[in-house]
Amino acid sequence: MSTVVHKYGGTSMGSIEKIKSVARKLISEKEKGNDVVVVVSAMGKTTNKLVELTKEISNNPDKREFDMLLSIGEQISISLLAIAIKSYGYDAISFTGYQAGIKTKGMHTKSNIVDIDIDKIRKNLGQGKIVIIAGFQGVNENGDITTLGRGGSDTTAVALAAKLGCDCTIYTDVEGIYPVDPKLYPNAKKLDYIGYKEMIEMSKLGAGVMETTSVEIGYKNNVSIYVASSSKDTKGTYITEKQNCGDNKSIFGIAINDNTSIFTIKNVLLKSNDMSLISGILSDENLSIKVINQISSKGDYTDFSLVISKGDLGCIDEAINKIKSKLAHIDISKDLDVTTISVVGGGINNNNIIANILEILKNNDIKFKKIITSELSISFIVDINDKAKIIELLGNEFNL
Repeated sequence: MSTVVHKYGGTSMGSIEKIKSVARKLISEKEKGNDVVVVVSAMGKTTNKLVELTKEISNNPDKREFDMLLSIGEQISISLLAIAIKSYGYDAISFTGYQAGIKTKGMHTKSNIVDIDIDKIRKNLGQGKIVIIAGFQGVNENGDITTLGRGGSDTTAVALAAKLGCDCTIYTDVEGIYPVDPKLYPNAKKLDYIGYKEMIEMSKLGAGVMETTSVEIGYKNNVSIYVASSSKDTKGTYITEKQNCGDNKSIFGIAINDNTSIFTIKNVLLKSNDMSLISGILSDENLSIKVINQISSKGDYTDFSLVISKGDLGCIDEAINKIKSKLAHIDISKDLDVTTISVVGGGINNNNIIANILEILKNNDIKFKKIITSELSISFIVDINDKAKIIELLGNEFNL
């Protein structure tokens, strides 16, 4: 007998009929003689609806109370799934993150799993039950419910697999991992395998199938992650230690991140405490700043820009108001109509590849606002209206 961890996302839990279908699949796995642990997300658009309700009250809600609200969605899912399994005559039990022993630390809405006490899970598996756990949540040292941020249910599933010493299957609404989002580039060819490091880079840069932290946990604990369709019986993609996936391509993917915005701060006095005051206010708002660039300097003044996530707009607006109240000479503008397109590959530092990409953009009259580089990627922040054209050009160029 072996233990298996499954994760089902919001789409596969989007209705009572879909929940019944998931229940039958889990029962089938149990009938093979396996111990079954399943992590589930909130039903359909439940989390989005909860966020919208919050926005009717505040664009920058108290983070502790926000976590309390968001955790409700998964609790609905786990209880309904347990009821469905029991209606078919099989035993099951549902646990919130707290009940499952998932311990977290860090700020609310962006916490990290630090440990999982699996005694209760093992005890119930030993009693022959299918164990159902709410993804996306845990409890911190103060006993408060915390959430794990985007893709937190993936993180929960892989962390549980690591703790239980077993593999993890992530069921989603796509058939596996693609080098480019097939909704944006229909010619994209599904991968049979992708290495941990390659997947981590793609995830960091916006590829939406897997959350970065979940793959990092898999990498550190050598957990094999299988990503497959929740609705089709087709071959998925393994995320493993296997490097380059048997493919020697220098470019293996394009990641797109529409959750991008640029803020430009002008007229910062160089010989003053302007910079330290601005930095302090930004730090107090717990903003996730991706890039800070100095744009230009004129005499005693300088201008610089920040690249941040659109999800932090409420926080940045608060920060802007505080900065302007203390520094009346500062001018701040924002550009929200942008996206980040990242070309990912082990050969990205090859000057010929970079020159080739730049030539393609130039020949098609595409201008970029910023370039960001790393060991495995080169990212372009561009006007969102150019996104489709760039994806098609680069997808064709690198045979993705």
